[in-house]
Amino acid sequence: MTQELREHADHEDTFIHQLLRERAPEAADALDAEHIRLDAAFTALDERARALPGTPADALLDAQHALYLALNEMISAYLAHLHVEETVAMPALWQYAGDDELSAVFAAFRASRTPEQALQDLRKMLPALPPAPRAAIVRGVIEAADDHADSTLAALATVLSPGQRNRLYVDLGVPEAGTPRENEQA
Repeated sequence: MTQELREHADHEDTFIHQLLRERAPEAADALDAEHIRLDAAFTALDERARALPGTPADALLDAQHALYLALNEMISAYLAHLHVEETVAMPALWQYAGDDELSAVFAAFRASRTPEQALQDLRKMLPALPPAPRAAIVRGVIEAADDHADSTLAALATVLSPGQRNRLYVDLGVPEAGTPRENEQA
């Protein structure tokens, strides 16, 4: 989990912070401070988690409690970071950067990802999205996939609940793939 969150922060640093620093340096400074605080929380959590398996039985309860506290510290730090992103950084980007600049940043990020990484990113996001944005994103992905549209759709749909998957196929206007039993239950 911490590795994935660190990668997310690295992506922000690589693709967003440069534009943010040019257009709204105070917002960039706020995010930089958040990333330092987050990294400390990630490190504390990682250290506690790695130490737990080697903890002697008589110290295990204390070690578990310390891990619990480190996890809560990380969650708290991450929520505060998201608040700064959503209330300081993103509004500054929308205010001071043009659509072309923002599109270029997002295009550069997408270009930096392998097809496998992009698919994995989507598989993580799709279950949490409302139906309409989920369908719009998947529609764009499968249109871009050309010859691999069916396999791409199937790969994306496997992470959805049966109800979400059924809704996606309805929203896309395509027959749902799967076993007859799955289709009957949907």
